[in-house]
Amino acid sequence: MNALVDVSFFPRAAKPLASYRKFWAARFGTAPFLPMSREEMNQLGWDSCDVVLVTGDAYVDHPSFGMAVIGRMLEAQGFRVGIIAQPDWQSAEPFKALGKPNLFWGVTAGNMDSMINRYTADRKIRTDDAYTPGDIGGKRPDRAALVYSQRCREAFKDVPIILGGIEGSLRRIAHYDYWSDKVRRSIVVDAKCDLLLYGNAERAIVEIAHRLSRREPIEHITDVRGTAFVRRSDDDTRLGWFEIDSTDVDAPGTVESHINPYQTTSEQAAGQGTTCSKEDQTVRPEPVEGQAEASTSSARTDAGSGSKPLRFMPNPALPQRVGKQVLPPRERTVIRLPSYEQVKS
Repeated sequence: MNALVDVSFFPRAAKPLASYRKFWAARFGTAPFLPMSREEMNQLGWDSCDVVLVTGDAYVDHPSFGMAVIGRMLEAQGFRVGIIAQPDWQSAEPFKALGKPNLFWGVTAGNMDSMINRYTADRKIRTDDAYTPGDIGGKRPDRAALVYSQRCREAFKDVPIILGGIEGSLRRIAHYDYWSDKVRRSIVVDAKCDLLLYGNAERAIVEIAHRLSRREPIEHITDVRGTAFVRRSDDDTRLGWFEIDSTDVDAPGTVESHINPYQTTSEQAAGQGTTCSKEDQTVRPEPVEGQAEASTSSARTDAGSGSKPLRFMPNPALPQRVGKQVLPPRERTVIRLPSYEQVKS
């Protein structure tokens, strides 16, 4: 069975973006625009693109558009970056407009989840799209990240696909899908992408681009923070890794009561059965005869009622930990999330 691996917690120091040696294509300089056609590539003197970005948004060379930021950042590392914005998804031909990428496809549904962009909360089709020229709706498919990934694979099947954006980030594990009212599998499984990058993935995409440029197989890039990928149970790349069940990560230990910040020092000491003032240490007068009889009768009543203090007992169905738990190396450990079958049931 396929297993989703999340390596977001690796304690590896982030490498500064300016510390990488630039790719050889940096000699072409900074392009006035990211090419979207062969004609624009010819104007820049390019024979091919190292990275082709596919997005569900219009291409506007401005920081408010995520793929423009990613494209310019990869360009600053020396890579030739082309962009295919809002392609016709009915066939794979529009995805071949810039030719075969030398390194990888970068796929995203855009600045918004494609389903939210297309439908209202009442599941009615929207008539506008703020990220499309003319504010026209319907320029991207439902579940655009899935459709674009499939078309990229159909266009050039041997080119790695790296999926990102908000749609991929929110759907990287088994999740409840409001639009179909059911639990769906991880988008990594459905899109059949090689790597999924989630969150602020600027450092991750730069590292992956440089490692792919050094001819490192995409299957071996399994140690980048903020990435998710699929591995089969019989895959040799799983050797040397340790798994921790997610249901065992936060097993409760000793529960200590919180200190009430409004208690005085004397009240805190009294709660622990001690005292911290001379007045409290003085011998209190003996109660009068009537009070002593009343307290004795109330104590007998409590004893006769059979009331007992509450006691917390361990659950025998859960594994019991004795002493300090010994964990495997953190840098070679992954957390096993609940499977799609478990969540669905």
